[in-house]
Amino acid sequence: MGNNSAIPAFDRNPTAQILQTAEESFLIDCGEGTQMQMTRYKIRRSKISRIFISHLHGDHYYGLIGLLTSMGLLGRTQEIHLHAPAALQEILYLQLNVADTKLPYQIHFHPIKAEGIIVDDKKISVECFSTKHRIECWGFIFREKKNPRKLNAERASFHEIPASFYDKLQQGHDYVNKQGITIANDAVTTAASKPKSYAFCADTIYDETLAAKVKEVDLLYHEATYLKDLHERAAARFHSTSVQAASIAKMGGVKKLIIGHFSSKYETLEAFLPEACEVFENTDLALEGVCYKI
Repeated sequence: MGNNSAIPAFDRNPTAQILQTAEESFLIDCGEGTQMQMTRYKIRRSKISRIFISHLHGDHYYGLIGLLTSMGLLGRTQEIHLHAPAALQEILYLQLNVADTKLPYQIHFHPIKAEGIIVDDKKISVECFSTKHRIECWGFIFREKKNPRKLNAERASFHEIPASFYDKLQQGHDYVNKQGITIANDAVTTAASKPKSYAFCADTIYDETLAAKVKEVDLLYHEATYLKDLHERAAARFHSTSVQAASIAKMGGVKKLIIGHFSSKYETLEAFLPEACEVFENTDLALEGVCYKI
């Protein structure tokens, strides 16, 4: 929903992304204008269960208070979980208090304090990792959870395996029936596809240690604020270039890379993709309004 850096320009907006699953949606960063982008691209606010804010530069969270307030005005009652640097909690409550705003739903604020697992639900886990930026900044890895085996219910029924044992079958266990006969697991299940993963690398200077943190993810988002000829400016401002983002993807063995957070000095973006693809071929630009399937 937003692929530009600090200043909205050339019809490009500050950082905001929606990660959609079958059951829920996660908002990653919330730059200025995010709720307008959500309306434009028909994003259902009611499906957003968690919000992740990478750091407290305005282009990554200035749209948050407006979005949270609008959710209340639209009648939201279901709780929402907010994962962000600790200082954001005081900022939000100050904004709500001075406006005497009482939200009709509960915000569960989870301050990010250290690298590690910050969400561990039944179907997804979220891990945070630090990036090297001018201030405290966090990246996020979203990993799908699924059983290692896929059940063939028809074959399980044929072998008279009770439904109460299906979970164990999906976990790889054999079944022993009342006659003492063992039904091999692979007779009623097949190997499931590998769980999907997405890494959001946030703002960062070129840092080769990130390659290990995002190793072999299915989709990596890495900032590419500048083209390669401005690598010195990128380093001075704690940002990365197109080639540097591609290098991290290559070193990390990821399957696909999308690059964004483009500087407002560039009116058009066509030079970014060929530069990145020279290093890592399976790269796309993070374009607003585009859905990238994992």
